[in-house]
Amino acid sequence: MIQIKELKKQVGSFLLNEITFELPMGYIMGLIGPNGSGKTTLLHLLLGLYRRDAGELVIDGKTYPEAEKELRNQIGVVLQERRFEDYRTLRENGVFYGRYYENYRQERFEELLIRFELEPERKYKALSKGEELKFQFAFALSYAPKLLLLDEPTGNFDPEFRDEFFEILKEFIDDGEHSVILATHLTQDLDRIADYITYLEKGKLLFSMDVEELHDTWRLVSGERWQLNKVPEEDLISVEEGSFGVKALVRHHRRYTYEGLQVAVPTIEELMYFMSKRNAPQERSRTVRNMHLKGWSF
Repeated sequence: MIQIKELKKQVGSFLLNEITFELPMGYIMGLIGPNGSGKTTLLHLLLGLYRRDAGELVIDGKTYPEAEKELRNQIGVVLQERRFEDYRTLRENGVFYGRYYENYRQERFEELLIRFELEPERKYKALSKGEELKFQFAFALSYAPKLLLLDEPTGNFDPEFRDEFFEILKEFIDDGEHSVILATHLTQDLDRIADYITYLEKGKLLFSMDVEELHDTWRLVSGERWQLNKVPEEDLISVEEGSFGVKALVRHHRRYTYEGLQVAVPTIEELMYFMSKRNAPQERSRTVRNMHLKGWSF
């Protein structure tokens, strides 16, 4: 569905640089990273709102600007920005903006509004943030896109609708012809739904891999400080000192036995937390040189 190679974009003083990854059809990718890492910039590039400065960006075999109209019809989007007319009703917004999409169906749109407990005759300006994002989601689904790009939607959903939202995403990709990118800071959501995880930091790609590979690659180990001496420095990513010992993120190899250490597969939240800690100079010096040699981008 998506092929990106050495993608580069300068936006003011921010540089998104050398981003390379792929997303196959039929899968959900979680896009994570600290604030200011470049997630929204990347989504804007995928939407054609920004033009790339360098590199390749291919969606379903098509590129901007040559196939812009076709791509707009194939991509559904939920953004944090308010994108519709405040003084129109939800129904009127659907009619007005739906005309720009070849496969838009008003009946489908209104069915989704009712399903999401949104009154079609309600004014758009009266929506809460969570309701606005539900509205955007309903509109995105109403023109049968092949790709959904979702920017931090779930934090404003109540738990009941969040469950329904994830079920809809699973249904969306079921036929193997559709894909989703979900940018979120609520990493527990990704533990339950994501097939791929892509991590950005300060405009660079740290990693992009499927969840099975992610689980094979990392371990969270804890014990006494001296026990970490058994882990080669090049695979010791970051360490957190505590009152009763240490906890560390380790790049895992099957030959490691971790004798005497408690070992667990990190959650995505734990992985993101310890990855962010590796920027401390004392930890960074241990890992960067060797990880560069292994093809990791720091």
